[in-house]
Amino acid sequence: MKIRFLGAHNEESRSTRLSSVLIDDVLAVDAGSLTCELTFEEQGKIQAILVSHSHYDHVRAIPAFGFSNTQRITRVFGTRQNLEIIASHLLDGIIYPQLSIKDNFLERPVLELCPLEPFCPIEVAGYEITALPLPHLIETVGYAITSGDSGRQTTILYATDSGPGLSQVWPYVSPQLIIVDTTFPSRLEKLAVEGGHLCPKTLMKELVDFRSTRGYLPRIAVIHRSPRHEEEIRLDIQKTNEVVGCSIEMPDEGDIISVE
Repeated sequence: MKIRFLGAHNEESRSTRLSSVLIDDVLAVDAGSLTCELTFEEQGKIQAILVSHSHYDHVRAIPAFGFSNTQRITRVFGTRQNLEIIASHLLDGIIYPQLSIKDNFLERPVLELCPLEPFCPIEVAGYEITALPLPHLIETVGYAITSGDSGRQTTILYATDSGPGLSQVWPYVSPQLIIVDTTFPSRLEKLAVEGGHLCPKTLMKELVDFRSTRGYLPRIAVIHRSPRHEEEIRLDIQKTNEVVGCSIEMPDEGDIISVE
């Protein structure tokens, strides 16, 4: 599985982008930077988009993506509540055309909003996808994404945004890689918790719980980082690496991680 990080931060600037990853060029998870980081040709390869929740920095590019890919229908998956928010606040016919319904200027839908239920695996673009509830300020799910057959499977867990309590999903997934929220440095733990996010200190607690539950530690990639605190987060992550004893990476925009 090839994971390309389109957006790894929680604020946008000339060098930082909002949350979005692309798996094997065909499956997008969140859409903060889905269009500004991809060519039209690359966008055309995407078969589906998974939405974790409806905060702006995770859904912003959905309307622009639909407008740039009107020659086909792209499925957008998320919880029913989050898809209703996208339809009523982004694709509402005022902020942007209603690209998910037939009655628009194209006279046909180009985005199909597909509700899913937590803990119920479905097939999407050749992957097994399971939505797992995460603790955040609004309804949010992470995604266990599995490729391969029963003989040899690769699983990643996308878990951002999330605050403390992420360990509630550990019994349901055994990933080789976890892509996880680490928004603030440990010094700002209170701010992180109040905002429904993690910092290196609280992430360490979640990883200790993971090892206790699953008996191992996978690779970890931390995203949704505040660029204003990047270096402090990096130093805290180094300390967490030393204490927990696992590989914690801080991918940037354009970086690719391969998982087998």
